[in-house]
Amino acid sequence: MTLNLTRLPVAHPTGQYEVLVGADLLPNLAELAHIRGPIVLITDSHVGPRHASRLSGAACTVTIPAGEQHKTLATVQTIYNELLAAGIDRQATVVALGGGVVGDVAGFVAATYLRGVDFVQCPTSLLAMVDASVGGKTGVDLPQGKNLVGAFKQPTAVLADITTLQTLPAEEFAAGMAEVVKHGLISNPELFERLEIGDWRFSNQSPISSLQSLVATAIEVKRDVVQEDPFEQGRRATLNLGHTFGHAIEQVSGYRVRHGEGVALGLVAAANLSTRLGYCDPALQERIEAVLQRQGLPTRIPAAYDPAQIYQAMFSDKKKAAGRLRFILLRDVGDVFIAAEVAEAAVLETLTAVQDPESSPLQ
Repeated sequence: MTLNLTRLPVAHPTGQYEVLVGADLLPNLAELAHIRGPIVLITDSHVGPRHASRLSGAACTVTIPAGEQHKTLATVQTIYNELLAAGIDRQATVVALGGGVVGDVAGFVAATYLRGVDFVQCPTSLLAMVDASVGGKTGVDLPQGKNLVGAFKQPTAVLADITTLQTLPAEEFAAGMAEVVKHGLISNPELFERLEIGDWRFSNQSPISSLQSLVATAIEVKRDVVQEDPFEQGRRATLNLGHTFGHAIEQVSGYRVRHGEGVALGLVAAANLSTRLGYCDPALQERIEAVLQRQGLPTRIPAAYDPAQIYQAMFSDKKKAAGRLRFILLRDVGDVFIAAEVAEAAVLETLTAVQDPESSPLQ
């Protein structure tokens, strides 16, 4: 099927790029992304076998192991070695083909290899399309926490090829929907209401046109925020709604909890904490839980993860300021704000309240 492209221009301090959303974009990568020099394709062991053959003309292809546990400086070093062995120079463009981990790692490589080469994002997961691929943040994890080493590296283009979503496992599609829900909560009540009434559970028979519309709408939310605050000095921090809780849950779980699942749990916790502190109606948590459950996402923290440990893990979050945790809280759908003065007791009460005492760890 041939669809009209959705073109979303993104301005940043040194220029602009386009996010292209549509079907069957990968075979036309060089033309659509205006790539002139050699292409360095960075992908992973899950995505490469499915989609790398749809791209042609790569001077060098580097395949890294799939999974958050490989989002490390050691992986970056391995990629540097392969690029140097292949004689890759500064005329090359690094192309990230994969989910958020591949995009973060490849973007960090592009920002630092030979002091910087061009970079194109080709996200293949819903989560990466609507969140990780837009805005220029790249990075890798340290044992102490997620994304503690990184750089801002703006892509020269983002190609969100909707057809890649049809090969996603259902649980990965659901994980991406957590970020779509988050974007609705941040600044698009119409998007959130669309999720409340529609059936967006994964199906490889889902109409491409519907997915294209959903993805483009979610991207617009992030595009508007990062244009206003490209270096996370203010409003951009609101994109971390659910993430202070979510990242800590992921870390305590040893990353058995997927990022999107952690975000879903974090959204519930953020709503609970907001209610506990008197900022929003308790009905908002119920609405959020209902939407997440419609997507097949968890809404209760497994009992195996101790609230005190989760709270301590929050302090490895790079988003804390002057040693204080920052939480993104809600007044209503489309009305979120940053809170830096939240009592430990309130956070622990929330973590206990949204825990399922009888559940087992997420697999």
